[in-house]
Formats: sequence, structure tokens, C-alpha cells
Amino acid sequence: MLYLLLRRMLATIVTLALISVVAFVLIELPPGDFVDSYAGKKIQGGAIITPEELAVMRTNLGLDRPVYIQYFKWMGALAHGDMGFSWEFRRPVKDVLAERLPLTLILAFTTLFFTYMIAVPMGIYSAVRQYSIGDHITTISGYIGLAMPQFVFALILIYLGHLWFGISVGGIFSPEFEGLPWSFAKFVDMLKHIWIPVLVLGTAGTAFQMRTMRAVLLDELNKMYVISARASGLSEFRLLVKYPIRMALNPIVSTLGWELSNIVSGAPIIGLVLSLPDTGPLFINALLNQDMYLAGAMILIYCTLVIIGTFLSDILLVIMDPRIRVGGAA
Repeated sequence: MLYLLLRRMLATIVTLALISVVAFVLIELPPGDFVDSYAGKKIQGGAIITPEELAVMRTNLGLDRPVYIQYFKWMGALAHGDMGFSWEFRRPVKDVLAERLPLTLILAFTTLFFTYMIAVPMGIYSAVRQYSIGDHITTISGYIGLAMPQFVFALILIYLGHLWFGISVGGIFSPEFEGLPWSFAKFVDMLKHIWIPVLVLGTAGTAFQMRTMRAVLLDELNKMYVISARASGLSEFRLLVKYPIRMALNPIVSTLGWELSNIVSGAPIIGLVLSLPDTGPLFINALLNQDMYLAGAMILIYCTLVIIGTFLSDILLVIMDPRIRVGGAA
């Protein structure tokens, strides 16, 4: 078991290294760089910038060097805990992320918790009460959740919140807590507002996992071992919990990392629509301004979250199904 964990950690490091290369190259692919973006904003504001000034600025930022040199310089800094310097914010990247990353992590894992806590019981109910009114309601809700884009759902909530309650559902803090450092009161205030972005981000995942749980459990309920256990007099509740539900949870748990990646990938757009002070709008702004160190660091963080989710799903599968442990050890 220890050997498998060490091997997985080594594979994670190699994967992140490869992702860093791909991310850095993709950020560099669009024409121009941060200096061009900066100059464009200044010129639109009426300022006059000469080519010589741009050349000096590009030299000072190290953008006149080859891409591979810039990459190895960045990776060397990462090895010492330095994520680089954000040119847009004129601050170290780690300081910029420290302000928004905690909220992103809270939002991501709260949404993940919400997804599975709602999807699994509803999927079990739909399978056990197949073709009932409740099953039809959850099925229709699932189809709607899968079909509706997240940003459309966010816009609908914004409209309904203003129409019915006269409040804005944008943001995640009350006005009196905006810009204040973290405290217990601010955390409680966040809990009062976080359900809206969690609902938006988790709707599609909840619908998908609910449909998956229903389909897999229905297949398990029709197998001979369930029929034999029921014929032996085992109570229906013990029968469900001990055998088919446990088997049906395997594909649900195995998609933990994939579900986390969906939440993370959808967060930037939802962050813009709902005006959330997380890393979503920050990431889009970094890409638009070609602030490559900030964008690269955020891509690595997002990928790390996905890898962590996948690693946790593998561990849970080993715990739930001994056959996986035996197969892995072999």
C-alpha cells in the first residue's frame, strides 16, 4: 500500500511538471505579450508610448528572452516557493492568490459535498421507487439540470432574486464585510450567501450523479445475488445497504476527481456572472492581460485540485472494494 502511494505521488509530480509546460506554452501562444496589452490600455486612455519605452519595459520584465528560458526561470522560482510576480497587480503572485484562493477552495469543496449529498440519496430513491411520482420528478429535474447551462441558471437566479425578494444575489459577502480581513463574523456571513453559487455550480453535477446512481443501482437490484438475499429473508433496508448500494457507489466515487474538475472549470464564468471575489474572475483577467505568471500559477492550482480529487477517489475505491486493493497490489 505504501509503495502504491509513493508511486502515485511520483506520478502526480511528473503530471504537474508536464502540465506546467503545456500551460506555459498555451499562455504564450496568443500574439503579443503583457507589454502589448499594457500599451493598448495606455493608448486607449490617451497616453503616448514610444517603441523604445516598450522595448525597455519588455527587457525589464524578461519578456525579450526565449520562451524556454522564461519557463525554466519560473520553474526555478517555484521550486523555492516563489510563484513569480503579477505584472497586472504589481505584487507577488502568492500574495494575490492568498486573498482569493481560500474562498475558491471553500466554494469548490462545498459544491462537491452538496453534489454527492443530494445526488446519492435522490438516485437511491429513484431506483427503489422506480416509475413512482417521485422518480418522475427527480428524472425531470435531472434532465433540466443537465440541459441548462450554469451561467443561464445564474442569470435566472439573479433575475428572480431581484423580482421576488428585491435583493441582489451577486457577490458572496454583505456590503459591510467587503474588503475586511477574515473573521468569524465574516465566515458566518459567507455561509448565508454561499448557497447560491454552490447551487449554480452543483446543479449539473448533481443531476449527472443522480442519474448515474439510479442507473447503476437498478442494474444491481436485478442481479441474482440480490434476489437470493431477498429470498433468504434479509430485510429490505439491510439488503440495500449491505449489497447493491455499496456496489453502485463505485462508479460514483470513481468520478470524484472528474466532478471536481467540472466545478473548477465552471467557476471562472460563474464568478464573473455572480461577481464572486474568488480566483475565477482573476484567472480570466490574467489570461486577457497575458499576465503569464499569475495565469500559470492558477492553472497549476486548478490541476492540482483535480489530481487531489482523483487521488481521493482512488483511495475511497480501495477502501470500499477490497478487490481493487488486491488487484493493485498484484
